[in-house]
Amino acid sequence: MLTENQKSDQALERQIEALSEKMVEVRREISKAIVGQAEVVEGVLIALLSGAHVLLEGVPGVGKTLLVRTLAQAVSLKYSRIQFTPDLMPADVIGTSIVQDSSDGKKIMDFQPGPIFTNLLLADEINRTTPKTQSALLEAMQEKQVTVGHVTHMLDEPFFVMATQNPLEMEGTYPLPEAQLDRFIFKLRVPFPGREELHEILDRTTQRSVPEVRHVLNGAQILEMRQVVRMVPLAPHVQDYVVKLVLATHSDGHANALANKYIRYGSSPRGAQALILGGKVRALLNGRFNVSTDDILALLKPALRHRVILNFEAQADGRTTDDLLEEIAGKISPN
Repeated sequence: MLTENQKSDQALERQIEALSEKMVEVRREISKAIVGQAEVVEGVLIALLSGAHVLLEGVPGVGKTLLVRTLAQAVSLKYSRIQFTPDLMPADVIGTSIVQDSSDGKKIMDFQPGPIFTNLLLADEINRTTPKTQSALLEAMQEKQVTVGHVTHMLDEPFFVMATQNPLEMEGTYPLPEAQLDRFIFKLRVPFPGREELHEILDRTTQRSVPEVRHVLNGAQILEMRQVVRMVPLAPHVQDYVVKLVLATHSDGHANALANKYIRYGSSPRGAQALILGGKVRALLNGRFNVSTDDILALLKPALRHRVILNFEAQADGRTTDDLLEEIAGKISPN
């Protein structure tokens, strides 16, 4: 006879196996529309199962919007898109209360929800709108709710924001404030396709129709998977490795020469949370029920590149956040 613990372990193994199989299906469906971009797709799926949001950065035409739309189809989530422009107002995002006549002839305030009331929100070119409108997303991203006229409205779960921005055109843009950047678990850079990938894109888009993307997952299943993610154990030495990496990005009190010379502000505690949660999902996607230091290293740049602010000396020396993070990691032992 199996003990209760053994039965529980077997049930958990079945959940992990089912999660891994489902995510393989999701990747397969996304690959029908997206050529290559394996690391970006993995980062998006990790963010989705972590219950966090993701920022995509890339030049026009590399498939950022297509990736979001395809993901919405594959996971069968309600999808909305907001094209951020300089004249966009907060009410255009979260909604507003308007005066209407009730059935008995009285005037009442009726809330008209905005496009933020969805499951998967594409905030397209988020840095093209004013800080006032950008800040309208803060409460929704952190608390999964919006407040209009002293009344709080809860958002449906799962709620997942995927924002995009173009790194080339800086004219007419408003850099995202650090508080909002910190709400994104990852900042993923979408690279330009290579030679073979570009050939495949041209074949698909100019010679034949793109296959239809099937629904292979739904919102309820995603919420169940997020619970499994939280159950993945984390060894003390792995957590300590995460703490050392995050502290090494701070220039005050942690005796790191690189940080002292080049970093103005280091990562917030959310950076450590992003590494641990992301590491748990990555382990599950690779069929493991434990987080390794390799998982942490693989997610170091996406999780911290937007949380580390460089100083003027770094800019003058041509240093980037990514190369500094790589150099910092090389000086810290994972054991």
